[in-house]
Amino acid sequence: MSGHSKFANIKHKKEKTDAARGRIFTKLGREIAVAVKEGGASLDANGRLRDVVAKCKANNMPNDTIMRSIKKAAGEGGNVNYESITYEGYGPGGTAVMVECLTDNKNRTAADVRHAFSKGGGNLGTNGCVSFMFDKKGEIVIELKDGMDEDTMMEQALEAGADDMIVEEDSFVIYTDPDNFSEVRENLEAAGIEMLEAEVRMIPQNYAKITDEDSIAQMEALLDMLEDNDDVQNVWHNWEMDDED
Repeated sequence: MSGHSKFANIKHKKEKTDAARGRIFTKLGREIAVAVKEGGASLDANGRLRDVVAKCKANNMPNDTIMRSIKKAAGEGGNVNYESITYEGYGPGGTAVMVECLTDNKNRTAADVRHAFSKGGGNLGTNGCVSFMFDKKGEIVIELKDGMDEDTMMEQALEAGADDMIVEEDSFVIYTDPDNFSEVRENLEAAGIEMLEAEVRMIPQNYAKITDEDSIAQMEALLDMLEDNDDVQNVWHNWEMDDED
């Protein structure tokens, strides 16, 4: 949820209103519930839960809210039954869109996602229709502050186990193999490095440009409808938005 320019191209974000923040916390709560169900409520023993908590902190979720969510998930136990489903399709202008969901009602979620694609001038496709256009990578975004040295940060990233690092206008972006993401994130965290974002993401191999104003409005509507849905955890796309979009 940073101002990171490339990240804005990958994952559309709206202005942080209280309502939007509440939706984000709801989605993160589901991720906590799934992580606790899979590996227990102990942060020391559950690596996936540690990753989710790091994501919560990057999104400014208060510590007491995080702990309440963990305790609630541990108390619910077997009653928590969210299923992970990924939908793929095309937005306006042939853009590729992937929608990752956690849901307790597949029929409802499928209908909602299909409706969003239809209203947004796109088409819901079959599994695999666009996923080949993305690479799954761990991505860690670090704010570039005065006095920070690129070579030093690169050295720290590689020592932590990262694959690569690029420098954006306002940030360092570190990429990892998905399987090594947790280790790299924890190594950087142990070194005292603060992170704006830390998550395994679907990174587009190429970006698609939309120039028609009506198509741009439709694409924005599609992304807004998807991200307003509590069942939708992540929306990945290859729309190359201009800075002013």
